Amino acid sequence: MVDNFSSLTEIARAIREREVSASEMLEAHLARIDEVNPTLNAVVALCSERARSEATTADAAIARGDALGPLHGVPITLKDSHDTEGLVTTGGTLGRKEFVPEADSTVAARLRAAGAILMGKTNTPELTLSGETDNLVYGQTRNPFNPERTPGGSSGGAAAIVSAGGSPLDMGSDTGGSIRLPSHFSGICGIKPTAGRVPRTGHIVSWEMGALEAWTTIGPMCRYVEDLELALPIISGPDGVDPFIHPVPLRDSADVDLSGLHIAWYADVDGYLAPDDDTRAVLDAAVTALAERVGSVAHDTPPPLAEYVDLWPRVGGGDGRGWVKRLLDKWGTTEESEFLRKGFDRIEPTDTDVFTESLEYQDRFRSEMLQFIQPYDAIVAPVAARPAPEHGNTYSQELRTMFYTGPYNIAGWPGTALRCGTSGDGLPIGIQVLAHPWREDVTLALARALEQDLGGWQRPPI
Repeated sequence: MVDNFSSLTEIARAIREREVSASEMLEAHLARIDEVNPTLNAVVALCSERARSEATTADAAIARGDALGPLHGVPITLKDSHDTEGLVTTGGTLGRKEFVPEADSTVAARLRAAGAILMGKTNTPELTLSGETDNLVYGQTRNPFNPERTPGGSSGGAAAIVSAGGSPLDMGSDTGGSIRLPSHFSGICGIKPTAGRVPRTGHIVSWEMGALEAWTTIGPMCRYVEDLELALPIISGPDGVDPFIHPVPLRDSADVDLSGLHIAWYADVDGYLAPDDDTRAVLDAAVTALAERVGSVAHDTPPPLAEYVDLWPRVGGGDGRGWVKRLLDKWGTTEESEFLRKGFDRIEPTDTDVFTESLEYQDRFRSEMLQFIQPYDAIVAPVAARPAPEHGNTYSQELRTMFYTGPYNIAGWPGTALRCGTSGDGLPIGIQVLAHPWREDVTLALARALEQDLGGWQRPPI
């Protein structure tokens, strides 16, 4: 029986084949949101009545035998950084506390055109610029496996409600790990597509980031890998507005021959920020599982990774975070959240020659990463050194949460994260699979194999 813990793919099929109505699926998800959201604070705005009207219309279309989109009648949520026509979109910043867009973002519009029904918005840190989901508009989001832990950020609200069965699909954005980290912390799967794959038009952070433009990508977050494969083609491709999106066709993961793949894996970088014992055990299990399926696995670490710790502030903060200030000024925000100040506003600007040298440094990093991956088809690595930390610890030296994820934002490569195990205290542990630019199909094929072998998403105790 299809219910709100079923896959996005199965829910869409069941609605199309009239095993369940769109209205019934909507009510099941709204009921689940009502049940868990007082604990999670993941969904921060609802449009229930509009959704009910759209579900009735969707059911009528099925009864008439109309042509249907791939997500016809399926209820979804969207991260509060995506503009949604007629529904408040704050981006977690006080200046937009009552901002109601007049048009959907490109991603929101494409999902709705495919038949999806928007139920509401999910929480995000201010401007999406933190690894922990907390802001001055809506407050703190909590992890469905342990409310004392963070679900991560910046797509923490999305990850928490998807994991808890309140939504089968949300759309994250990833500048330094904001899809993959919440997927790891909350036990779901998510894909950061190749830079240039998905338009950011109508997202609170887009190409306005200047030197960091290519670091931000948008991608789906679901409970099952097959659902990433369903959702990604819907949102991909140029929209004629975002100037950095390329018309590169998506390849089908079903065409990937796992037996011919060569995989590199690593656990740490020169001993820096080594994963804890539980995370290392899950990584070992993932490597062992893949070794039975692929052509070869080799322990090998990209040499440029150690440079990431210096590269992030040099490029992201070389202008003294002027780009962050411009965003705050644009929306009239005069009071910043603690996490935004910690992560972005305490860096002094550098001289112009130092900043331009940092941009050259960034390009050398990308070139060295490309040279490293040439003998391999993919890389397998931890998403973070630890499972979900307690609230407020995201920026601790011990965690440095973006160390494993951020380098691949600079490189622009696709990466899929999914749960592959559990810590001794019951928290999910994820693994990420990275591949060459435009080879999302390779990351998805390997992720599906890991999901089959190691279990993937498991229902949280909430």
